[in-house]
Amino acid sequence: MHCKILGAPVQDGAGRMGCEMGPSALRTAGLGAALLELGHTVTDLGTVEPRPAEVPKHANSALKSLPEIVAWTTAIAEAAYAASDNAMPIFLGGDHSMSAGTLSGVARRAAEQGRPLFVLWLDAHPDFHTLETTASGNLHGVPLAYASGLAGFEGYFPALAATVDPRRVCTLGIRSVDPAERLALTKAGVTVHDMRSIDEHGLAPLLRAFLERVAAENGLLHVSLDVDFLDPAIAPAVGTTVPGGATFREAHLAMEMLHDSGLVSSLDLVELNPFLDERGRTAILMVDLTASLMGRRIMDRPTRSF
Repeated sequence: MHCKILGAPVQDGAGRMGCEMGPSALRTAGLGAALLELGHTVTDLGTVEPRPAEVPKHANSALKSLPEIVAWTTAIAEAAYAASDNAMPIFLGGDHSMSAGTLSGVARRAAEQGRPLFVLWLDAHPDFHTLETTASGNLHGVPLAYASGLAGFEGYFPALAATVDPRRVCTLGIRSVDPAERLALTKAGVTVHDMRSIDEHGLAPLLRAFLERVAAENGLLHVSLDVDFLDPAIAPAVGTTVPGGATFREAHLAMEMLHDSGLVSSLDLVELNPFLDERGRTAILMVDLTASLMGRRIMDRPTRSF
């Protein structure tokens, strides 16, 4: 495949500083080399630059950095749309607010191609707050709601050229949901597989059922991989740790199944905070997971020394 790497070092949406170093850490951990080793063509498009935005004051006084996130979203959406032209874009974050831009950009591309866009959201949190419902005010908690076309973003965030149908969204690995999000997820028809579902049924049957839906509709699949999808014992470099996340093998199994499906058309790698990492272990794991998604077989996996 032709992979286009694009950095989006936004950190204004998170509660802790450091995510702006995420794209650099992923590059340093060998993302480009891993993709080349697997036979893919790689173009590094560099880094998105936000554009200044004037945003009216919102009634929710808890909101933080709204103008900055709107500026990032506008720039990332345009860059994501361009990068998805006859290529597989891999977006390097940055906190999860960047997905407001990546999702809107690839949704626009999918709409032009006349194909439905599905989203696999690998995260401890569903990020399904609106500007009204977020209590923390951290805008990495709103991107999936925004891209799904929920009300309340009009006049603040950029107008969407195409929305993601929330009934084509699967959140996997969820284990921290606010009451307002729970109601919104149910009303919108999002598929939610929390860690209890994974414990009871196993990851493979849940993911397989979703991939069968994507294939049946000839859909495109955007995967958004948040570091906190993983258990913090194996991936400490994230400011929103929630115990009980996906294990090393569960995460690799998900990536291997995604590769086997042949359905993935774009990828987010988000919430990596190198300031909280241990000798780069989380960045290396994220690169290894990406390699599994892009075709590295279990018998080809290198031995790692820390």
